[in-house]
Amino acid sequence: MTVVAVLADPPRPGLALPRLAETSPLSESETAALAEAMLKDTLQAVERSGGDLLVNYRPDDLLPESHVDPEEPAEAAVRGVAEDALDDPGEARFEVQVGSSLSARAGNTLTHLLREEGVQSAAVVRGDAPFLLRSTIDSAAMKLRSNAVVLGPSTDGRVYFAGFREPVDFEGAFAAPEAETLVDRANDADRDVGFIEMQPTVRTGADLATVVPMIRSRWQAERVVPAHTAEFVVEKGLAAVEGDDGDLELIRE
Repeated sequence: MTVVAVLADPPRPGLALPRLAETSPLSESETAALAEAMLKDTLQAVERSGGDLLVNYRPDDLLPESHVDPEEPAEAAVRGVAEDALDDPGEARFEVQVGSSLSARAGNTLTHLLREEGVQSAAVVRGDAPFLLRSTIDSAAMKLRSNAVVLGPSTDGRVYFAGFREPVDFEGAFAAPEAETLVDRANDADRDVGFIEMQPTVRTGADLATVVPMIRSRWQAERVVPAHTAEFVVEKGLAAVEGDDGDLELIRE
């Protein structure tokens, strides 16, 4: 069974997806609400998959001082999101992240699970890929039976899923472009690499302009959608149209 660690920050304005607020019609508060919706969908997908859910939160002492809330610690904020999202919050495991960078925090979590706890396989996801479904996680877990490393590639050279049966050198491993850097680390450690389907991640306005029509089209076709993210898109009246340069442009209807 694969342990899936969801790297979670408290969804606070200015902290959550800062580039999205700068490059889209969404305010910082709305961006934080979208980050919360996507995190809920991710937690639900992992809970309903065959994997074990580990909610790996960034504590107050690793957050920028301006985003620390003395009335609500980071752990409490993340637990609140999980309690709203999960069918059985009591079954979820919560652990604090350790490390000064994303690569360090993800690497420490993966290495601890694989070496100290001896799990068969472990993966990290960041909660910004709304189409990460239960079936995707189960497919990745199957691939991990025959590959030491399994990556889910995304837009802009990112990965939305990084799974391992054995550790690699994680120092700087999530530096852009994440997919290529992680494969370099796997090759250095003589680990074979498998891939699952490509999916978009949401960190900028252009990313969201890609995801919104996917959600709206699936909604209209009565197909499965990430429920919380889709509800946000509909409530905010978000749509994508062709801009003057031919690229998709995000608007409010």
